Amino acid sequence: MEAGKTLKSISIGLGYNPDIQFAPFYVAQSKGYYKDAGLNVTFNHGIVTDLIGTMAAGKNNFVFASGDELLVAHDKDKSLQAIDVSTIFQRYPVSIIVPKDSSIQSLSDLKGHTIGEPGPYGATHTGLLALLQAGKLTESDVKIESIGFNQVSAMLSHKVDAVVGYSNNEPLQLERNGFNVRTFAVSDYFPLVSNGIITTKDTYTNQSQTVHAFVDATIKGLKDVIADPQNAVDLSKSYVPGMNADQALEVLKATIPIYQGNGKLGYNDQATWESTAKLLVAEKMISPVDNLSQLYTNN
Repeated sequence: MEAGKTLKSISIGLGYNPDIQFAPFYVAQSKGYYKDAGLNVTFNHGIVTDLIGTMAAGKNNFVFASGDELLVAHDKDKSLQAIDVSTIFQRYPVSIIVPKDSSIQSLSDLKGHTIGEPGPYGATHTGLLALLQAGKLTESDVKIESIGFNQVSAMLSHKVDAVVGYSNNEPLQLERNGFNVRTFAVSDYFPLVSNGIITTKDTYTNQSQTVHAFVDATIKGLKDVIADPQNAVDLSKSYVPGMNADQALEVLKATIPIYQGNGKLGYNDQATWESTAKLLVAEKMISPVDNLSQLYTNN
């Protein structure tokens, strides 16, 4: 960047507490990629129920949210003009987790079993619905229990037969506890759009240079994370208070395949968007979408 040029201040709502899964953003920040792109980027952390709504209300220029969240937000408020400009998690990171010695060998084997989920909301619930559909099951074929974010203890105490969690989180925690598991990953059965960089149509149209600069710098950070996860963990330490570096590296290594998908970093896949919309319509979470291609871009 030329000396003396002022940086444009922007913010992104990351929708969760500081965490190693946001390493591409932390690396882009600490290596000066945002600055080089003329941007002064603020990360707004914290669990927010309506992240896209906060962006529409002007609290953030960008948010890091999933395709299903965008579809639901758009369905709730048809005047909402928002667009996914880059999907960072190329695979939907949700899995159903069962003990290694469980009799559940396929999705259809879940019939009659108790499945623990945080609650009837968010990515874990959408992922559960997708996996049930893939196993040709309905919610009434299984017993779903809301257990909060206590999947690990619920599994360790055999309170439930299976839990829904994140592929890069709960299975690792369980294995660390000496509890061997098997997983059914959503992305192996059902294409769904996971977390990406979402902005308003207004920002996308009127500040396209800023949007391009932000996405490009983030993807540059993402490439560095994939190339050198250990360095990404070291750089992320200052962003994640009290981080356990060994565990963070383990999580990051499990997240890299989620970032990579089929190798097109940041790509928005038309078929995956269509599949996501189809599932949400089938589950009566949204009404049919007539202008789906307006909700994402690869420009």
